[in-house]
This record gives sequence, structure tokens and C-alpha cells, in this order.
Amino acid sequence: MSDAAVIELNDVYKRYGQRLALGGVSLRIEPGVTGLLGPNGSGKSTLIKSLMGLVATESGDGHVLGHPWPRSARAIRDLVGYLPEDDCYVAGLQGVESVQLGGRLSGLPRLEALRRAHEVMDFCDIGQERYRQVETYSTGMRQKLKFAQALVHDPPLIILDEPTTGLDPGQREALLNRIGVLAKKFGKTILLSTHILPDVRQVCDAVVILVAGRVRLSASLESMSRPATPELNLWVEEGVERLEARVQAEGIATTRRPPYELRIVGLEPEDAPRVWGWANEVGAAIRKLEPARASLEQTFVDAVREAAASGELEPRALESSKLAAAEVSHADH
Repeated sequence: MSDAAVIELNDVYKRYGQRLALGGVSLRIEPGVTGLLGPNGSGKSTLIKSLMGLVATESGDGHVLGHPWPRSARAIRDLVGYLPEDDCYVAGLQGVESVQLGGRLSGLPRLEALRRAHEVMDFCDIGQERYRQVETYSTGMRQKLKFAQALVHDPPLIILDEPTTGLDPGQREALLNRIGVLAKKFGKTILLSTHILPDVRQVCDAVVILVAGRVRLSASLESMSRPATPELNLWVEEGVERLEARVQAEGIATTRRPPYELRIVGLEPEDAPRVWGWANEVGAAIRKLEPARASLEQTFVDAVREAAASGELEPRALESSKLAAAEVSHADH
């Protein structure tokens, strides 16, 4: 195993009857926040449960947090904080008792589990609600509770399955900020399984796209955001036609989206001073200049399209993925 890899899996297979859930999954998860993306039925939940030893795989091996997987699944599970997609609470317990129970099940002494429960509930912004019974909690409060349960034993690896489901925009923003704090300030490695692409763009360092049980793409978010051909995007308040003509006089291709947007093809960010110079020459006023970035939504849809074209995925799944990408993109704005 590479020293940098927190999770490293090789050729993992899992079937449910005739249905292939995981088809030769190999991946590396390094420190930081990694987004696990995929349409419904792609195998994300099966992969997560397999990592934790909750689902037995047919073949494959690897390492998680330095422990051989799946042979040491129980030891690995003790080192993982897990927020499941579905609700999981014991009715009749107060919120703080529920989180304390999670700590006790992780091996913490009773008083230390209670101390840690209060500490992580403060971190998760659970105030006096911690003394209410958990069955009275709203959806958003239950998500906060599950997050606190995942953190109570201070695990080095945190796996979050759709953590922002049911949260209003303010709660979602707060939870994403907490994920960033856990990774950057406390050095936690976080695997974020989600279908909300703006969440991935906001907090993730790397992305794994899983479709039809196979890894279609695994890369840093930075490398995925680089377009195949570099471009500079400009928003020009005045003189966009003059600036476009000046750029083209250099033999450089442009495209324009009226009224203000100008794209300069083939220029890197370090070419920006040349563009500012040309704008000054022709009296154009640039409001904003930034490097073009590839669309994560399009990358996601392309991965699903590839699986549909190979017959591994039903064509309707492609349309659903296009709709989902469009919806989350709209939500992000």
C-alpha cells in the first residue's frame, strides 16, 4: 500500500443474485475529502458497506487505515465514523443519550462517552434539543444527530452517505463548512457519498465516479476541472468587439456569448497580462477574467453515457442523470 493512501482497494466484486453491484472496483482514497458520485443503483452504498465489513464481497483485497481489508474489517470499523443515508436511532432516548450510546459501542467509558457526546453536539450546533427524545426530531435535526454519532469516537476516517439530504440551504452550508474544518483543521479523511454536485465542488479535493458498479473516473477535482483545451473567460463591460478583434489579430481563436462574455481559446492563466495589455490598447473594460473550468456536471453525465452506450446501464438512467445534474446545477445558483 502507498503511504499516502488511506483506502486502497483492488478488483472488488459483489453480486446480489444475478445483479452485479461491484464489478472489479479498484480505487485509492488519499487524505482530504473525496466525493463518491454515481446515479441511483451505481453501487455506492454497497461499496461503503463493504469497506466497513457490513457486506461480504466475493473477491478483492486492499488496505484501509493500514489494516488489511477485508480480513481486518472489524478493526477497521472501530476506526471509521459512519453517517448512513437511512435513519438509525433508538426510540425513547434523548439526543445526547443516543450519541453517548454510539460512543459506548465504540469502546469509550461511560463518562468519557457522555463528555464526547456533548462536545460533538456543540460542534454540530445541537443546542437544548439534545435533551429531547430523538423520535421528535425533524429531518434536519436527525442529520445533525447522525453526524454527531459519526464523530463521537474521534475516528480518523469518516464516511458520509448523503449527509445533506433534508437540510435547508443554511443547514447544508453549515454542515459542509464543518466537513471542511474536520479535514483541514483536524486532519480527518472524509469519503462523501452524494448526488449533489455543488457539495462536491465546495468541499472535495478528489472525486470518484461510480457507475453500474465500476469506477469510471478517479481524479483530483483540480485535474478534472481543467478543460482539454485551455481557455480564458472574460466578462467585458465595454469594447468587447474591439478586444475580440485585437485578440484575433494575434492569430488566436475566440468565441463570444453576447452581450459581455468573451472566450479566448488556447491561452493559459499566465497569459492574462497579455490580455490586459490588449484591452488597454483598444480601450476595453474587463470586469472579470478567469481560466475556463470543465463542468463537473458534464463529466458526470459523460461517465453515465459511456456506461449506457456499453449496455451496462439502462438508457433511462442517462436521462435521469442529466436531469439530476441540471437540477443540482440550478440549485447551486
